[in-house]
Amino acid sequence: QVQLVESGGGLVQPGGSLRLSCAASGSIFTILSMGWYHQAPGKQRELVATITPGGSTNYADSVKGRFTISRDNAKNTVYLQMNSLKPEDTAVYYCNADVKVLGGSYYAVNYWGQGTQVTVSS
Repeated sequence: QVQLVESGGGLVQPGGSLRLSCAASGSIFTILSMGWYHQAPGKQRELVATITPGGSTNYADSVKGRFTISRDNAKNTVYLQMNSLKPEDTAVYYCNADVKVLGGSYYAVNYWGQGTQVTVSS
């Protein structure tokens, strides 16, 4: 009923920048919190950043001061601006959202995107 599609990943040198986007579509009534997670080979998926509908944000310590999460509620889209990238940022980045579906229940439903690869290497 709801789809999340990420874009903007790629290969970048250390110190470079990328901007990731995630657009939600489908039978959406409203979207609650949204976030970005990443997963490196052989490791668990980890929180990168989250943002509430009102714009309150939370970041992993490893990305504070370098990454910025934002959202456009009218477009059902969340962004991740990634600056001063490091090799240890290399991972698949996943979009996540809590969505209240049209005609749905009291509870929100959690959705994941398919992921976009970010590689930081010289």
